[in-house]
Amino acid sequence: MSKTSIQLPEIFSQIPRHQILYTHPSPIHPLPTLTPRSPPQPQISIFAKREDQAAPLACAGNKYRKLEYIVPDVLSKTPLHANHEKHTDFNPLIGPATILVTEGAIQSNHTVQVAALARKLGLKALVLLSRGTGGGLAASQDPNTFVRTGNVQINRLLGAEVRILEKGHPLASDAFPVLEELRAEGEVPYWIPGGASLHPLGGLGYARAAFEIAEQEVEMGLGGTGRFDFIFVACGSGSTVGGLIAGFRMLEIMRESEDRRIRPQRNIIGVLNSPTKPRSYHEERVLLFAQRASALMGIDPHQSVSMDDVRLEDRFVGSGYGVLDGETKGAMERMARLEAVVLDPVYTAKVARGMLQWVEEDEIRQYARLHSLDEVNVLFIHTGGQAALGAYADVN
Repeated sequence: MSKTSIQLPEIFSQIPRHQILYTHPSPIHPLPTLTPRSPPQPQISIFAKREDQAAPLACAGNKYRKLEYIVPDVLSKTPLHANHEKHTDFNPLIGPATILVTEGAIQSNHTVQVAALARKLGLKALVLLSRGTGGGLAASQDPNTFVRTGNVQINRLLGAEVRILEKGHPLASDAFPVLEELRAEGEVPYWIPGGASLHPLGGLGYARAAFEIAEQEVEMGLGGTGRFDFIFVACGSGSTVGGLIAGFRMLEIMRESEDRRIRPQRNIIGVLNSPTKPRSYHEERVLLFAQRASALMGIDPHQSVSMDDVRLEDRFVGSGYGVLDGETKGAMERMARLEAVVLDPVYTAKVARGMLQWVEEDEIRQYARLHSLDEVNVLFIHTGGQAALGAYADVN
C-alpha cells in the first residue's frame, strides 16, 4: 500500500502532531458502478476516500485525524486548551491530563474515538451523551435499545464512563461542572468539545488531509484537470470542512509560483446533516474554523479564505439530526448494493445522497462546459460511523 509522502509548509510541519492514523494515507478507490456511463459528456468519475479505514483504533473515522493535533496538548505538562469553551479563563491545568471528557448525541461517533484514544494513551474517559441532541432517539421505535446499542455499547466496551443526560439537562450545554467535579476528585480533566471543532487545534487535521489528497491525486494520475474537481464531505460541527478549505487554499498559494497551468479551483461541498440551524450559521462557523487553521499554518486568515470558499448544501438534512429518512436510506442501500460500501445513518448516508443528486443533476456538467472539460473527478469522503447502524435496526 502506498506510503505517499506529505510535503507540508515549514510552519505547518512544525506544529506538534501525535500519530494516530496509519503511516499510509487512507485509501482512495473508484466507485465504478455509481459512475455514470458516457454519453452524455462529460465523463463523471466518482471516487471514495476511506477515512473509516484511516486508523487502527476502534471505529476509525474523521475524528482521529483531528485528534492527532490535540494529543500533544493533552500530554503536555501545562495543557493550554483543556478548558471548556465557555470557561477559557479558568486556571490552566497542571498536567498532563489523566482523563478525557467529551460530549455528543446518543449515537455519537466522536465520543467513541475519544474513548478509544484515551485507552490507547493510558487515560480514563468520560462521555456525556444527551438524549436531547438530534432526533434519532425520538424517531426510534425502540428507544431503550437505541440508548444501549451501537456507539453507546462500544463506549462502554472501551471502558469509558458513560453518563446519559436527559433532554434539557444543563450539562448538555455547559459541562464545566463535570470538570470541576473531577478536579475535586484529584483528576486532571481535559475537555474535548463535541466533534473537536471548537478546540483551537480542531481544524488542522483536515488541513493536513488536503495535502494528503493532493499527493494521492498525483499518484493516481487522474484525467481531466488531474485532480478532484468536487469533494463532498459531511458538515456537522464544521471543522472537517473548514480544515479542508484552509488546506487546499494553502496548497493553491504554494503552487501558484510553481504551476503555471490555469486550473479551476476545487469545489469543496459540505453536506449539512441537521436542520436545527440555518445554513448561514454553519457557513460562519466553517469560515471561522478555516481562518483559524489558516492562521496556525502561517498565512493571513482573512486574505487567504473568504466566504466565497464556503459552499454548503442544505437540501438533504432531512427531518432531524440522526434521523434516517426514506430518501437517505435509499442512498445508503444504493451504495451498499452497488459498491458494497456501508455508510452510517447520520452523516455519510446524507453526503452520498447529496453527491449522487449533484452527479445526476446539471451543475457538475455546467462546470465542465464552463471550463471545457471532458472529464470531471468527484471525491466522496467517507468519515466513518457505521457502528451506529446497530441502533437503527428498527428502521425499515
